[in-house]
Amino acid sequence: MLSKNMRWVYISIPIFFFWFFGQIDKLGISVIQTDPTFLADMGLTGADKNAKIGFLTFIFTVAYALSNLFWGVVIDKLGARKTAILGLAVWGITMIMAGLATSYETFLVSRIILGIGEGIMIPVSGKFIANWFNRKEIGRAQSSWISGNYLGPAIGALALTAIIANFTWHSAFFLLAAFNLLINIPMFLYLTRETPEEHPKMSKEELAYIRQEDVVSKAEDRQNFAQDFRYWMVWIGMLASSFLFFGISIWLPTYLTQGKGFAIEEMAGITSLSWLFALIFVLICGYLADKTQRPSLLATILFALCAIFLTIASNATNPVLAGVCLGLAMGTQGGVFQLSNLFIVKFSTPETAGRAAGLMGFTNILGGFSSYIMGWLRDAAGGDFGTSIIMLIVVAIIGFLAYITTLKKEGAEVLLYKKASL
Repeated sequence: MLSKNMRWVYISIPIFFFWFFGQIDKLGISVIQTDPTFLADMGLTGADKNAKIGFLTFIFTVAYALSNLFWGVVIDKLGARKTAILGLAVWGITMIMAGLATSYETFLVSRIILGIGEGIMIPVSGKFIANWFNRKEIGRAQSSWISGNYLGPAIGALALTAIIANFTWHSAFFLLAAFNLLINIPMFLYLTRETPEEHPKMSKEELAYIRQEDVVSKAEDRQNFAQDFRYWMVWIGMLASSFLFFGISIWLPTYLTQGKGFAIEEMAGITSLSWLFALIFVLICGYLADKTQRPSLLATILFALCAIFLTIASNATNPVLAGVCLGLAMGTQGGVFQLSNLFIVKFSTPETAGRAAGLMGFTNILGGFSSYIMGWLRDAAGGDFGTSIIMLIVVAIIGFLAYITTLKKEGAEVLLYKKASL
C-alpha cells in the first residue's frame, strides 16, 4: 500500500514542517510581544505602544500579501521546489536578524523581509498539491499540511513561553532560524521533486491514479479560475478570514493577560488550546469536504459559528468562557483557511495553481490591517477590547454572506457527481 501512496511521504511531510515552523516564525510574535524585556528593548512603552505593536504585524502582512502576487508568477515559472528552498533561506536569515535586533526599526525591517520570504507559502503548497494529488483527494491533501499551520503555533506558544522564561527572547529567534536551515531545507532537497513524473521512486500505478480526471473537471473543461465567480467569492471570504484570523491570533495572548488577568502560564495554555481548536476544524473540514463535496456549505457554517462565538466572548463575564470562545472563533477560521486552499486547486489547473494561490494569498493584507486597527482601537478605548470584537463580528457576517452566493452552483455539482456514479 505504501508503494502506491508515496506522494503522502514525499510531499505531505515536507510541506507539513514547512508550515509547522513557518507559522511559529510568523505568529510567535504574539507571544514574544507579551515579554516585558522585549517591549523595553524595542522601546514599546509609550501611550501608543499597542498601535506600534500592531504595526509589526501590519507591515509583515502587507509585505506577505504583496509578495504572494509576485511569488505566484515565479512559482509557475521556476517551480515549487526551488522557490521553497529560496524562501526558507530568507526565513533563516531574517530570524537571525530579528534575534540580533537592538531597536524597533531594525526589528521592523526583519519583519518586512520575513513577510516577503514567507509569501511563498500558499503558492508553493498549492502548486505541490495541484501537481501531486488527484483532484478527488485535495481536501485530505490540504489537511496534511494545513495541520502544520496550526499544530506549529499550538506547540510554539508553549515552547516560546518556556524559552523566553528560561533564556531570552533573542534565543527564540535563533532557535527558529536553526529549524528552517537544518530541517526544512534538507527535506525539500531530498524528498521533493516538481512533479511526480520527475521522482525516480514513483510507481506507474500511483502516477496513473494522480492523473485521473474527475467528472466535474471534464464538464467544466478546466476553465480559467478567474472566470469562475465562485473563486472571487472565496477570495472575498478569505479577505474576511484573514482579517479575523490575524486580529484574533495576534492579540489573543495580550487579551488574556491584560484584558482578562490571566497569568503567563494560563495564557500560554489557552493560546495553545486555541490553535488546537483550529487544527481540529482543519481535520474535520478536510474529511467532510471530500465526503460531502460541499466545501462552500461548510465554510458558510464556519463563518456563522465564528460570529456566534465572538458574540458570546464579547458578552461573557466569565474570563475562561470569554477566552475559550475567542479561541473557538479563531479555530473556525482554521477550517475556512483549509477550505479556501482546497478551492485554489479546484478552480485552477496545475499550470495556473501558482497564480491562483498567489492571488488568494494576497488577501492576507487585511490581516495586517486588523492587527493594527485593533491596536489603535484599544489605545482609543483605554485598553478595552470591546469595540475590536464588535468589528470582528461584522467581518464574520461579511464572510458568511459571500459564501452563501456559491451554494447553488455547488449543489448542482453534487447532483452531477451523484448522476455520474449511478
